[in-house]
Amino acid sequence: MIDLHTVDYVLLGALGLLFIVQVYWYARYMAAPARRMRKDRKDEGVNGLADEGKPGVTVVLAAHNESYNLSQYLQALLTQDYPTYEVIVVDDGSEDETRMVVERYMTQDPRLHMTFVPYGARVGSTKKLALTLAAKAAQYEWLLLTDADCCPESRHWISTMMAKADKDIILGFGPYFYEKGHVNRLVRYDTLFNGLHYLGAALCGHPYMGVGRNLAYRKSLFFESGGFTHLMTNRAGDDDLFVNHVATKANTAVVLARESYMWSISKKTMKEWWQQKRRHVSVSPAYRNETKCRLALEPLTRGLFYIAVLVALVGYIPVALEEMSLLSANVLIPLAAILLFLVRWILQTAIINVSARRMGLHRFSMWSVLWFDIALPLVNLWMLVVPKRNTKKW
Repeated sequence: MIDLHTVDYVLLGALGLLFIVQVYWYARYMAAPARRMRKDRKDEGVNGLADEGKPGVTVVLAAHNESYNLSQYLQALLTQDYPTYEVIVVDDGSEDETRMVVERYMTQDPRLHMTFVPYGARVGSTKKLALTLAAKAAQYEWLLLTDADCCPESRHWISTMMAKADKDIILGFGPYFYEKGHVNRLVRYDTLFNGLHYLGAALCGHPYMGVGRNLAYRKSLFFESGGFTHLMTNRAGDDDLFVNHVATKANTAVVLARESYMWSISKKTMKEWWQQKRRHVSVSPAYRNETKCRLALEPLTRGLFYIAVLVALVGYIPVALEEMSLLSANVLIPLAAILLFLVRWILQTAIINVSARRMGLHRFSMWSVLWFDIALPLVNLWMLVVPKRNTKKW
């Protein structure tokens, strides 16, 4: 008979509880997008309403020194199959040929408009000011946000997003183009993981964020909620913070159809990705308290699970090797830890890769999943603890 002491029961109990929390979180939230795509694949296509029944849409993008990207991707926004829409580009203090590029397209398409952020505007985030100016200038009720360096999956982007126009907020997905290299793989994994998280949470009735490169909401909701008035002191957060403050289970919809994707080119270096990631992480302390508790639960239990597994291996295996007995707590506990670790690892990899396959994205090896699973929470923690030095407004 195996003789277990109190500390053994505590460690086994901790391993079991943390394992259950992790499995529940993956099965309920992270797998929710894949379940929805399988269930509603036929219903996630282009809106079947007649053209006269589709609401007018204003596509909004702020541009800061984006002449090259606008020359590459603006045409894709002007050739959508949607009957009633316009595109507004807000020039936010660009010093390149952004204005000339937009003006050239304006002569070819009357649906394209441009405004600008006043020079020397003293605000914490000129991008929020840019989006506010565009919202005021918009002639249609729906605002569909994207970025200048983004390209829609197809001509059905607007139509597919507007298939959920019975709600007030529509959350879309914005993947990154596949390229060779570790940085691109890191960016794609981080984007997929976060996408499954916020889209899955919204599908489960707990919307808490969206991404500004593929996000829609009603103009009336924007101004009735005060817009970015209470967010101007935050440099970032024009997308996730706004959604976090106004989104509810009743007013938020999720679109997962491939035609709704808005693609971007990932950062090329670790330094560029680090700066982008830090900007996004920096606004998380401004989330609602309920959201912060939900967001903290998963990485906290993940970290504790890894620690518990490590304690079970380091603390018991050396003694087990000396005893040379299979019927011993020093053997049982490490074996239990290894088994739970492997089950979680396999389940995690399966959910992430099944989701990636259904979304038409590249999949990840088990070793990549394990490495990013350990490294990314540490990166987020470092960014929250260590103050940032970058003071740029964008």
